[in-house]
Amino acid sequence: MRALPVRVDAVLVQAVIAAALSFAHLHDLALAAGQDGWKAWAYPVSVDLLLVAAWRRLRSGEAKAAGWCWFLVALTASLGANVATAGLLDLENVPAWLRILVAGWPAVAFLGGTLLAHGVTNPGTDPVTAPEPTSTAQTPEPTTTDIEAPTAAPELPPSAPESASPPPPSVPPALVTLARKVADEHRARTGTDIDISTLRARLGVPMPLAEAITAQLT
Repeated sequence: MRALPVRVDAVLVQAVIAAALSFAHLHDLALAAGQDGWKAWAYPVSVDLLLVAAWRRLRSGEAKAAGWCWFLVALTASLGANVATAGLLDLENVPAWLRILVAGWPAVAFLGGTLLAHGVTNPGTDPVTAPEPTSTAQTPEPTTTDIEAPTAAPELPPSAPESASPPPPSVPPALVTLARKVADEHRARTGTDIDISTLRARLGVPMPLAEAITAQLT
């Protein structure tokens, strides 16, 4: 597997050197102020973390006043340690006020880190509220525009009047001939024309057919 080339950035190298020197100066000042052991190493870590938290708040563009405030506090602590260890103070005999500042720094750093981490992220925007669910129990009343006009019923073709009688049934010619013979016999025997009831009884046909036969006999 071919190794990727490592590119050395001069700015990154300069930042690492500056951070290491500042870290060492803070450690030396804390050690001179009576914070020995692991506590002397924790002070530069605390200052650098507060610087990073304040810088991130400034880059985010939110609560810039708080970001600038704690950034300047951490920068003052780091810059003050660099200047103090440059020979301006006697590290063998640190004044009382400097011991008080070094001893009170953890509380200041804790307050600044908490405010930066849990501060208001975006005070200019209102919280988005979820829309209220619509109730299914209430249905809106239909407006006049929503009601469609009833469509007209299709027109039906005119039907024949109910009172009209059905057309007379067709009569076979053979049945007419038989009915004529029966009518002649009845006239010869009684001297009168045969009526519809008698013709119907003699032929054994329904009444409508008997009427049609009688109409053809006349």
